[in-house]
Amino acid sequence: MADMDIVEIETPTLIEGFKCYAPESASINTDFPEQAFDQLFELEARSFWFRGRQRIIEQMLSRFLHHKKSLFLEVGCGTGFVLRGLQKYKNLWLMGAELHLEGLKRAKARVPSIELIQLDATKIPFRDAFDAIGAFDVVEHIEADDLVFRQMGAALKAHGFLFLTVPQHMWLWSDRDVKSFHKRRYSRQELDDKLRQAGFKVRFVSSFITLLLPALAFSRLQRDPQRVPGAGHSCELALPVWVDRLFELTLLVEWMLIRLGFRLPMGGSLIVAAQKQ
Repeated sequence: MADMDIVEIETPTLIEGFKCYAPESASINTDFPEQAFDQLFELEARSFWFRGRQRIIEQMLSRFLHHKKSLFLEVGCGTGFVLRGLQKYKNLWLMGAELHLEGLKRAKARVPSIELIQLDATKIPFRDAFDAIGAFDVVEHIEADDLVFRQMGAALKAHGFLFLTVPQHMWLWSDRDVKSFHKRRYSRQELDDKLRQAGFKVRFVSSFITLLLPALAFSRLQRDPQRVPGAGHSCELALPVWVDRLFELTLLVEWMLIRLGFRLPMGGSLIVAAQKQ
């Protein structure tokens, strides 16, 4: 990032080596306990869901960024799993942002060469700075998601791209969403409306976790009162190896269909590529 000049509209505070733009929130983890970052760090590489989602994310970025040199910010980068996968794309100049220092520390271990900063997504301290922004299973955790979309739009350059993944279908809402501190699951129309109101045009949207939707719906009927708060999906995704590999095959099929331009109509999640107007 040394030769890429990004104009800040706020002066950061340095905490534990990280630039912090919302220092009052850096160590307050009421919506995502510290142990949840440890669980995610251990789970992500072993889970079909994270690996499959990663392929679909990479496909979207390849499709719309066209291998052009692009400054890419991931908002809510967590433990750095997505950023690590994106490092192979030499046209992407990567930067990660997370609200919680505990997430940034684990991300630093995964992607030590990428600049990582702390910020609140409702108050992004940059204007007209990025070619693309990604937020992958992040905005459902934030009450004021409409404000987040406007802030992302302001931080993007003209005609920049926003890439999102979110959980879909409120009829799948369960105690696992509650324990994951979700505020909502989205419908396709709701997400389109909110993005349009924030100044975006949706260029592509598709469901995924489509072939496994019946299994997902069944699992959501099973209640587990002992589930660790902040990690509502961890037990759901910690599967025997053979089951994990079988489920990954279904996501490979979905990835191929999305790569061919198909827009899957239903699924546990949505992926969206939207462009600033």
